[in-house]
Amino acid sequence: MDKKSDAKIKEVVTSSQIWKSIFRRKHDDTKRSRVLAIVGNFFMHLHPISVARHALALKFTWCMGGVTFLLFLFLTLGGVLLMFYYHPTTGEAYWDIKDLHYSVPFGKILRNTHRWGGHLMVITVMVHMFRVFMTGSYKRPREFNWAIGVILLVFTLLLSFTGYLLTWDQLGMWAITVGTNMARATPFIGHEGPFGEQLGMTAHNDVRFALLGGSVVGANALLRAYVWHCIAIPLIVTFLIGVHFWRVRKDGFSGSL
Repeated sequence: MDKKSDAKIKEVVTSSQIWKSIFRRKHDDTKRSRVLAIVGNFFMHLHPISVARHALALKFTWCMGGVTFLLFLFLTLGGVLLMFYYHPTTGEAYWDIKDLHYSVPFGKILRNTHRWGGHLMVITVMVHMFRVFMTGSYKRPREFNWAIGVILLVFTLLLSFTGYLLTWDQLGMWAITVGTNMARATPFIGHEGPFGEQLGMTAHNDVRFALLGGSVVGANALLRAYVWHCIAIPLIVTFLIGVHFWRVRKDGFSGSL
């Protein structure tokens, strides 16, 4: 393609609402664009230049996003304390939970507040997204941040799901068994899903095998659930929450509509 065609395609892409919702400024070489590049950068300018007072009205926001974030911090702290008394092995995991209940001082409170806090976090995320949807706060220019919120919902559910197996009881084992069996039907990467067979997926190399580290729920599955639950997913969620809060500030609070 010639330069005119390239320029036309670039103009169509950069003028689309999807592009504008992700990238918040133009890329022309002007003083204003260079200033906006700094003001609109996550690492260089986290806080907005100004915030409207009415944008923080509790009756509009319900503060569900803030409550969810506080629950995440509470669960992170409780999870770190629980790690001192837990071994991610099939021979010790279940009995460590029993020790928390009957041997560790205040262990039962610690474990149960972590469990119910996780359930509450799932609820508050859903209520938060319900409020955003019903008030139309996902509309332009906030489409990108809405997508980040949806991804955060998925990771919140994954946090709850991976935590199920760590107790190493019948409820957790069968929950993971059913959940990973559903993964076999994932398009492209599940051997029972659409196009999986054509791409060479089998029971020994598909997404279920990767999640479990084998063909059955065993020691490898427990260790992988532990790593995902305690390290990988919390780090991903922390980064996405930072981006989410930053975009709320930069795109304008929903109450400012």
